[in-house]
Amino acid sequence: MYNIAEKTFKEAIKHAQNVEIYMQKEKTLEVNIQRDKIDLAKEQQLTGLGLRVIEGKRMGFSYTTDMNRIEETIKMAISNLRANEPDENFKFSKPAHYPRVKKIYDKSFHDLEITDAHRFAERMIHKVFDEGCEPTSGGFTASHLQTLLLNSNGIETEYKSTGFSAHISVNAKKGNLKSTAYESDASCLMSLEPEKISKTACRIAKDSIGGERIKTDDMSILLDYHAINGILGTFTSAINADNVQRGRSYLADKIGEKIANPNMNIYDDGRITGGLYSAPIDDEGTPSQRTPIIEKGVLKNFIYDLYTASKGKVESTGNGIRPSFSNIPTVSTTNIILDFQDKIKIEDIKKGMLITDVLGAHTANPISGDFSLEANNPFLIEKGEIKYPIKKAMISGNLFSILKQIKMIDSKIRQIGTFITPRILIETIRVIGG
Repeated sequence: MYNIAEKTFKEAIKHAQNVEIYMQKEKTLEVNIQRDKIDLAKEQQLTGLGLRVIEGKRMGFSYTTDMNRIEETIKMAISNLRANEPDENFKFSKPAHYPRVKKIYDKSFHDLEITDAHRFAERMIHKVFDEGCEPTSGGFTASHLQTLLLNSNGIETEYKSTGFSAHISVNAKKGNLKSTAYESDASCLMSLEPEKISKTACRIAKDSIGGERIKTDDMSILLDYHAINGILGTFTSAINADNVQRGRSYLADKIGEKIANPNMNIYDDGRITGGLYSAPIDDEGTPSQRTPIIEKGVLKNFIYDLYTASKGKVESTGNGIRPSFSNIPTVSTTNIILDFQDKIKIEDIKKGMLITDVLGAHTANPISGDFSLEANNPFLIEKGEIKYPIKKAMISGNLFSILKQIKMIDSKIRQIGTFITPRILIETIRVIGG
């Protein structure tokens, strides 16, 4: 990859004062499950190059997956540059010290073949049947990514990462009653346990069969890991500097204010060991770092890429992220860590509801924080015990209000999506029965 990047750079620098080359080489093994069959098994390799150029405060961008069309890619980037409006905030990163990030690359990936991915999926299917359930869909993906970035400021850096993920959806039946459930897991290392994933999904599905109705009331809510990821997703929009600067964040003017439980800290950490979104650099070449977002309940920082940092006259927090080489960087979180100074036990919950997951998280208002979500696989809790499944329930509230009520449940720390967190308790929220 380096030879291609260097060749592209030398040609592009003839046409623009500032040049950035971002390359990715990816290999993916993927297996999909439909009902009890392997529906698709494929192996794919892709190399892509993204080119950004800056000249006269204008920026141009283009990309290609055909390394024989580099000259055309350069011409397109220059053409885009000339068509764009000038903006003094376009910047490229400068050389810096990069942290060493551990456990984001597993060399055993190179020993994997598509037959191994196939066997992993089969093990999930077999375990579902062993547990007395039926699989409806699922899959397993393993990927290896090599990332290279160089620019005209002197940055030349490259790193490797791997990712493994699996998910399964199941049905459970008892007489004429039926219930469904979903479970997933992901890791940078090949440490996933197919039987554990299937067993968890089946346990939730079987425990959810039947269910009783509940009345509309205010009660405590225990959020499982998938539910946390769904509900707190709106929070990541609120701390995004681009949304803040555009007036699309409830938190825009609240730096230094107490907005959450004083026993809670929240960090964005792109260098944490084994984090799903960890890397030595962000996708602009800024070193990854640990950014305090909330400390002892007080809002401390937003997250920035180079562009929003320039507008805000601050330093980038290492949050310039690209979905792929075919995109320019935008502000995005890495790993969001919820850290608590105290914790309670599930036995301390007198009456509440356990929510395994939520449906409709995308409908939450990203500016106001208001949400109304369907509880997926909910259970009633009385005197610290899970009593029975709930037939149907919705929860309604405001994200920025519940931040002040969040407490940690004494439980395993787990990463689902961007969030690294224990189970959490919301002391009081509106539950709408059905």
